[in-house]
Amino acid sequence: MTGFPLTWLYAPGDRPSVVAKALTSGADVVVIDLEDAVAPDRKAYARSATAELLRDPQPVPVHVRVNAPSGPWGRADLAAVSPAPGLGGLRLPKVSSPSDVVRVARRVVSARGGVPPLYALLETALGIERAHAVATAHPSLRGIALGEADLRADLGVREDTGLDWSRSRVVVAARAAGLPPPSQSVHPDIRDLDGLLASCHRGRALGFLGRAAIHPRQLPVIRRAYLPTAEEIDRAETVLKAAAMTGGAQALPDGTFIDAAVVAAAHRTLTLAHPP
Repeated sequence: MTGFPLTWLYAPGDRPSVVAKALTSGADVVVIDLEDAVAPDRKAYARSATAELLRDPQPVPVHVRVNAPSGPWGRADLAAVSPAPGLGGLRLPKVSSPSDVVRVARRVVSARGGVPPLYALLETALGIERAHAVATAHPSLRGIALGEADLRADLGVREDTGLDWSRSRVVVAARAAGLPPPSQSVHPDIRDLDGLLASCHRGRALGFLGRAAIHPRQLPVIRRAYLPTAEEIDRAETVLKAAAMTGGAQALPDGTFIDAAVVAAAHRTLTLAHPP
């Protein structure tokens, strides 16, 4: 694992055997899904199975995507899993306002006391419009991300590029709020690894860091796209060496201008490549 999570693997909460495989898949974070991946008649079982699993610490961070906290399923989810010692974070679906986050923060208490780490999923036009307000809603909010399937339906978007403005909006909102760069939403076709790679490169260009996955076979592709290449590492090392020699703005032999922003980017590249 790098200093930043790059892979977030979803597993349905009503299938403990799949969750067990996810925990040994090499994913940086496993997200147990109690929402979209679980049929209504399986919600109670998924909730109890997840609470049982999280009674103990797990080998990797485990987050739980609960059902909408405003509904009875979501309220039951929060009550069951929030106090669990093995819980690493709560992913809140369909957040459309800061009050959605605040209400959850007031309701839950972790096993260690206080509010567990919260992550808001923005899946509607209203949520996107309020992205920065959501991102600054509560100190326990540790990240925001898109739920692209629902957002696509809400906006009536037909082409993938139609979501690029929303993607950039979330990246900017996270940065402005001092949160980590958001991870990309899932690529739904688990067989289309070439398409996944191309989409990850596009996401990286937009400022995302890492991606959610729905199958372990997607994990190496995501890592390949988001980890710095050998060329990028060499470039970053060259920048930092040059900056250390002069301590000020300068140009490299190839004409590239180095300033504080370029140096910061080089540090980030090397942190990804060689985590502390």
